[in-house]
Amino acid sequence: MRRNNIKIVIWGFGAMGSGMAKMILNKTGMEIVGVCDRNPNYIGKNIYSILGSNQMDRPDVIVKADIAEVVSKASCDLVILATDSFTAKAFPKIKWLLEQHVNVISTAEEMAYPYVNQPVLSKEMDKIAKANGVTILGTGINPGMMMDLLVIMLTGVMENVEKIDVSRINSLSPFGETVMVEQGVGLSIEAFTEKLKNGEIAGHVGFRESSGMMSAAIGWKLDKFEQQMQPIITNIDRKSPYGFAKSGHVAGINMTAQGYQNQKLIINMSHPQQIEPKLAGVDTGDYINITGNPKVSMAITPEIDGGIGTIAICVNMIPHVINAKPGLKTMIDLPVPRAIMGDVRDMIDGDDCE
Repeated sequence: MRRNNIKIVIWGFGAMGSGMAKMILNKTGMEIVGVCDRNPNYIGKNIYSILGSNQMDRPDVIVKADIAEVVSKASCDLVILATDSFTAKAFPKIKWLLEQHVNVISTAEEMAYPYVNQPVLSKEMDKIAKANGVTILGTGINPGMMMDLLVIMLTGVMENVEKIDVSRINSLSPFGETVMVEQGVGLSIEAFTEKLKNGEIAGHVGFRESSGMMSAAIGWKLDKFEQQMQPIITNIDRKSPYGFAKSGHVAGINMTAQGYQNQKLIINMSHPQQIEPKLAGVDTGDYINITGNPKVSMAITPEIDGGIGTIAICVNMIPHVINAKPGLKTMIDLPVPRAIMGDVRDMIDGDDCE
């Protein structure tokens, strides 16, 4: 006897949400039962026609603009929320979903470790999730894996850690319009400077979350955290699926950050990201160097693809979130992420059968 299919709703059908849908459709034991998005080009349309996917004998899934038309109490097992970067902005949506007794995976970068920026909302989400018997997780390629969880796992072979240096040189090209706006892609230097002054450029959201996750995991307590942001100016025209930067304009942002304990630098982070970096002769890669005993050095070249990586880690964490005890979780609270190559239902605890 087989368990029922895992029923998934996707809220936000941009580059990441639609990519997750394609991945889910190619997995055994999961089905998409609803999609919510406000894109007027999607509303009222069947997701299979939007994705260009073979519907086979699966029922229509029509995109709705109102989440209340998609999700009701216990109408699905889990919602992937792919709409925001910041915890405060995502919170009302997360709260409503939790109150419908459904589990949530959020792609909001701050949700990877929300305790550092939103401790009050974190406690509230944990309380609401437990009251409704469900779980909430924030994750993605970064934060969520490359510059935090992977580092944490590598420290598992060390008897002591003195300093962490981690760098991710990556391409923004796979990401959608929201990320392009947050990174200032396409802006003139003058416009970027003005928006940066007005707090309208987010850059990479997640350094504080990554440093908080790493510190909490190994027992460090940071007493100072700093981060910097500089525009990456292209000297050639660059075009990605969702962004364009002409020569002399902003193609991305170089972010750096530092964490200190007792005035000593113990976490050093670097994250230059831009559209079509290879056009400028930039090689991408992920690099981790941990000083201690033994010293650990890791290099992955080219980078782990940010688009595919975000899509995959969110989908691959679905069974772990469903299995988890109710409450707010982070990637250090759940089993090690792994690819799902078999029937997803075999990974779910319990014995509910068809």
